[in-house]
Amino acid sequence: MKFICEGVVLSDAAITVSKACASKTITPVLECIKLNAHNDTLTLTAYDGELSIEKKIKAEVFEEGEVCVNGKFFADFIGKISVFNVTVQSDERGIAIKYGDNATKMQTLPADEFPFVGVDKGEDYVEIKESDLKNLISKTVFCCATDESRPILKGCLLETKGDTMEATALDGFRMATCECPRVGGVDMKIVCPARTLVEISRMIEAKDENLKLYVAKNTLSVEVDNTTLTSRLYLGEFVNKNNIFPPAFATELTVTRAELIDSMERASVLTRGDKNNLVIFDIKADGIRLTANSDMGNVDEVVAIDLEGKELRIAMNGKFMLEALKALDDEKVKLSFNTPVAPFVAKNTETKMGTYLILPVRTNS
Repeated sequence: MKFICEGVVLSDAAITVSKACASKTITPVLECIKLNAHNDTLTLTAYDGELSIEKKIKAEVFEEGEVCVNGKFFADFIGKISVFNVTVQSDERGIAIKYGDNATKMQTLPADEFPFVGVDKGEDYVEIKESDLKNLISKTVFCCATDESRPILKGCLLETKGDTMEATALDGFRMATCECPRVGGVDMKIVCPARTLVEISRMIEAKDENLKLYVAKNTLSVEVDNTTLTSRLYLGEFVNKNNIFPPAFATELTVTRAELIDSMERASVLTRGDKNNLVIFDIKADGIRLTANSDMGNVDEVVAIDLEGKELRIAMNGKFMLEALKALDDEKVKLSFNTPVAPFVAKNTETKMGTYLILPVRTNS
């Protein structure tokens, strides 16, 4: 195999596909990017057993062939020489990378050890604007679980209902739901890994072009600008959110989102590193008295509100609350509570883009 291509183009492609390289595995080839030079195209592919990313770029191919090279090392190295035109040539000992008057050698693995990655998109798809999907992902995916105790919670439920797509994510301590319009396609209900959605969000831009999400044989496929992402979907029954949201609330308040965010961020400086990032809301008719204490000091502030219902004192994870507030959009947001130990809800006052349910923290006082 021998090819020449622009370093900046090769670097961008290597960085893109390396997101699908495995980091902890007993199968070394899953840590690799497969390079396939054919005709005037170089195809880079990475696959970690769950997610695959394939990208095609233009190259001047002198000898066709394919080989596997460690993805992280290759992407990092090509990034350091992206100002050059790069020549890559393979032999039985590895690959030689030539740039300017210099050359570097890198070990490789045989391409036939790389697993077959089928990209059977099928015919079923959901069509949605890129900007809407990117927004939907940003407002939900941070609430997905990160541990392995309940693997399905590491994914986000995507469900189409009429002319909308709805996303739901939860980790056992908080839950996010959000919806956006869909352009067309079939009805679907899937649980997509959070990291897959993050990579899709990186691939697309916040513009009004339509994107098709193909679903076939428990896989999701997306193609954007000569880059194809294919991911396994999680199987199993997702949590029914309709059984979680409280039907009514005893305490509801409206607050200026920016003011509460500022106060919460000041509190987070002192609670950073604490297990629960504990913040206490003492809700009165004249405002929220927000307090946070740690070994570094304490914060004690009052934020103005419009209150309906009972006064309440409740403790919460400040990080969870702050992330929910930042994901909301309206100038004014509504917070709804029942008791100091019952889940509470944060949502916009006007738009439907995002509703967040958070479990409070039990305290001795």
